[in-house]
Amino acid sequence: MSIGDLNKRLTLQHQTKTSDGMGGWVSVWTDAATVWGSVWPVSANDTIQANATVMVVTHRIRIRYRSVLKTSWRVSWAGRYFTIVSIIDPSMNHKFLDLLCKEAA
Repeated sequence: MSIGDLNKRLTLQHQTKTSDGMGGWVSVWTDAATVWGSVWPVSANDTIQANATVMVVTHRIRIRYRSVLKTSWRVSWAGRYFTIVSIIDPSMNHKFLDLLCKEAA
């Protein structure tokens, strides 16, 4: 893979708790980093949730290696949000990461 293949501008986000002003907390997504990456659709499945059909699309996202990335984070791209399911270092040399993600459509 050449660096030119990482042609999508992605935002890595993590959840933080913010005071709601009434003594409670609200979870919000905060931008952690903006990175270049590639996005490939892998599969699509229809599932039934709460008596409605929901399409779940699985993607593989490749970015440059980042040691701080966690599966509790998500990826934002072009108004879409991808939940990280798994993080893989494909060549085990800390150059790239493959993120296996789910997007509910």
